[in-house]
Amino acid sequence: MALSTAFTRMFGIEHPIAMGGMQWVGRAPLVAAVANAGALGFLTALTQPSPEELVREIGRVRDRTDKPFGVNLTILPTMRPPPYAEYRRAIIESGVTIVETAGHRPQEHVEDFKRAGVRVIHKCTAVRHALAAERMGVDVISIDGFECAGHPGEDDVPGLILIPAAADRLKIPIIASGGFADGRGLVAALALGAEGINMGTRFLATRECAIHDNVKQKILASDERDTSLIFRNLRNTARVGKNVVSDAVVEILSRPEAQFEDVAHLVAGQKGKAVMEDGDLSAGLYWAGQAQGLIHDIPAVGDLVSRIVREAQDILRGRLDRLFADATEVAV
Repeated sequence: MALSTAFTRMFGIEHPIAMGGMQWVGRAPLVAAVANAGALGFLTALTQPSPEELVREIGRVRDRTDKPFGVNLTILPTMRPPPYAEYRRAIIESGVTIVETAGHRPQEHVEDFKRAGVRVIHKCTAVRHALAAERMGVDVISIDGFECAGHPGEDDVPGLILIPAAADRLKIPIIASGGFADGRGLVAALALGAEGINMGTRFLATRECAIHDNVKQKILASDERDTSLIFRNLRNTARVGKNVVSDAVVEILSRPEAQFEDVAHLVAGQKGKAVMEDGDLSAGLYWAGQAQGLIHDIPAVGDLVSRIVREAQDILRGRLDRLFADATEVAV
């Protein structure tokens, strides 16, 4: 039984599963593996040091798969803002037809992508932001609950509430992000009104993910409590994996009058890159969501996607069917 949804039909993919863009992670081998598994993967534009390198990375994906994939462009405050417009033009001129956007004030990017015939998935952490993105003309909303890695927004609304709240208000399809790692989550997301799921942390712990094994093993050893919320007092909350650096950031920013400059040396992006590539878990921050409490192995991407779909099908065919059967017997 195929799980065909508005999301799979819109993007020509087999399964209602996406791997959103992840800094230092969304590279060609992993994205191609996700595509070949029948899901939708996103290169992370800003992982590449220049727009020219992004064009080459897009080519490397195409060398590995003929299936749909996309590129993520995230617009967030940084110490050294990248040339967003140049990255955007590189995406368009490379013939990419699917883009995931995230972050602040994406309108100029969305408008340019839409003029070029690109379909846009925009990631939001609040229904009001999703409605604004819908008016902007995006095609799909990735609604990101409080459980997620990265930036969950400032409202602290978990997916169990946020997903159906978004589904009630939006006319365009939504996919559910934050806290998803298995077939149970996929079925739950569909029941709540989503057309699919977006997973990040779960794809970190796969064979094709080119991060250091120390990070993968840390995810396996962690449970749902082992994340930290940083930058709360700066109104730029981020969820990261718990380590000595995240503990230090939380402690420093808890002090009266603390500012970003007090932790800038700890949270620089290059330090996070060192964690991912060198495996030094005390070098910087690494992104991880509460879904790590559901992750217990490091499978190949194809095996992971097949397992999630099979689990979802078993639930739909088995447990839910039995509930209907039991209800009928009681009624009789």
